[in-house]
Amino acid sequence: MHAEAGADSLDRATKAFLAARPQLFGIAYRMLGSAVEAEDILQDAWLRWQNADRSDIIEPAAFLATITTRLAINFAQSARVRRESYVGPWLPEPVDTSQDPQMGAERAEALEMAVLLLLEKLNPVERAAYVLREAFDYPYQQVAEILQTSQANTRQLVSRARKHLAAERRERVSATDHQRLLEVFLAAARTGDLAALEDVLAADVVSYSDGGGIRGASRIPVVGLPHVTKYLVAFAPRFWPEAGIRWVEANGRPAVLVSHGGDAVALLSVDASAEGIEQIMWVMNPDKLSPYVASLSS
Repeated sequence: MHAEAGADSLDRATKAFLAARPQLFGIAYRMLGSAVEAEDILQDAWLRWQNADRSDIIEPAAFLATITTRLAINFAQSARVRRESYVGPWLPEPVDTSQDPQMGAERAEALEMAVLLLLEKLNPVERAAYVLREAFDYPYQQVAEILQTSQANTRQLVSRARKHLAAERRERVSATDHQRLLEVFLAAARTGDLAALEDVLAADVVSYSDGGGIRGASRIPVVGLPHVTKYLVAFAPRFWPEAGIRWVEANGRPAVLVSHGGDAVALLSVDASAEGIEQIMWVMNPDKLSPYVASLSS
């Protein structure tokens, strides 16, 4: 009889976990900028959920969100040390959002590559407060309980994070303008058309290449219109002639998957405002590219 009750309890626990899973993944991914690390957090959360005394847990989803957030905060604190030894610029690991545009959240907040890059500059607790409030619309009281702090402090954490993002980012363009800018940029980059590049890039544009030290990516960000255009024009004849192009979606925005000889070598995405393209992001690290490409074909 006990065995049957235990099996039934585990069955209910599994169902509760699977129901909450998209949201849990969404929280962990936004906090860490890595799908692989988010999966590790979920694995840990599942083990803790299995071993918890579930008899007095009234809201499994709230309990699981709390475990996941706290695990992600701890992980983010140690990830910061690892990122400092990362070779070259670090970019978030892209995710395909075509199936789940909000990725488990109430709103598609804190999903774009450029926003995840900015969230990296916040401390993990600020990041958690922002993600839970802005993407998942958790009441301040619940965020405070998850973070084990006061409601007043939680409001301050969210406000600080919002201010940081607002200060660092100009008003975004519409999805249609974003697509058009990326199309014009791609055509100009492939042909090394200097005038067209100057027309579409912002004066303070930055190009980030995340190769993780593996591919011949630039080890430092290329900053400012003259440097970025020069870099792209020099890069064009070596990179583009043999390249295959596939339009995809990554982190809620159109992106371009570039392949050589049938193998993906880069995911190109941009961040744009009325000033033009402000950030060009090349994800070239195979450890980040492979899971993304695999998720496209599944």
